[in-house]
Amino acid sequence: MGLFFKTGIKMRFKYPKLALLTLAIIAAYIIFRNPVISQHLSNLNGFGYLAFFIAGILYAFGFSAPFATGFLIVSNPANIWFAGIIAGIGALISDLLIFNFIRISFMDEFKNIKSSKIIKNTGKLIERGLGNKIRLYLLCILAIIVIASPLPDEAGVIMLAGLTRISQKSMALLGFTLNTAGILVILFFI
Repeated sequence: MGLFFKTGIKMRFKYPKLALLTLAIIAAYIIFRNPVISQHLSNLNGFGYLAFFIAGILYAFGFSAPFATGFLIVSNPANIWFAGIIAGIGALISDLLIFNFIRISFMDEFKNIKSSKIIKNTGKLIERGLGNKIRLYLLCILAIIVIASPLPDEAGVIMLAGLTRISQKSMALLGFTLNTAGILVILFFI
């Protein structure tokens, strides 16, 4: 991805998606640090818990998570538990969309990756060092941390959908529980 300026200079970013994610985080920080915007957003109680549901949907996606987190930080819900559960349901919907998209669209590539020489050799090395069960537990723990946090859920869902045999029902329960817990931590403590 290149950026062009009037001077004709072309800049290339080696990691354009990470650069955009960083810009989204900075933009969300600047927006929600502005007292006028924070006050306006905290007064969205006219939308009731619909605003928390939408924030939950946005919480699960990488580029919108900083804005959803900012909204959750400046919001002042009448019932924090209910707001957290409603936002958790929104995040669950996003996670299930990601999960099903990955399962349908990426499974052929995951099979190719798993059968590649470098992955097989790395897997054997890790199994010898840690054992297969410990490797799987570590993968699940990392996925759990990513899904519960405001980090992009896509990474955690990819780990579970592509590298484990988790069912959609288990993914739904896990995604709802983790996202709701992460959202409640933000609502209560930040």
